[in-house]
Amino acid sequence: AQARVFFGNYLIYFDVAITEYMRAIGYSYKEMIDQGMDIFYVEASCQYKGAARFDDLLHVHARISRFGTTSFTFDFSIFKQPSDELIATGRIIIVAVDIKTEKPVYIPDELRQAVAFFEGESE
Repeated sequence: AQARVFFGNYLIYFDVAITEYMRAIGYSYKEMIDQGMDIFYVEASCQYKGAARFDDLLHVHARISRFGTTSFTFDFSIFKQPSDELIATGRIIIVAVDIKTEKPVYIPDELRQAVAFFEGESE
């Protein structure tokens, strides 16, 4: 066994960060489903800049960096604590879809506004 965290786990960390981000902005996955919308991950990337090891404390920073008409992009940074060493960056592109047809749909204004408020772009 390697002493390093398996490379694929970084994408799991990104996924957990998305869930926590959505919870923090007050726009839950359940709310999306209730509105008839789902999200599909259509692209994911990770650039490894260092290594995490068993029992390391990590801080995963997530932010929505771009909104399109039917898609949005999350950017990530993972820092090892307490040194604050950057060990990975990444990106996930998500498409909003109708839950029944699975066809792309317009991203709701409520989501855009919640992100703008959370990111400090609105008063």
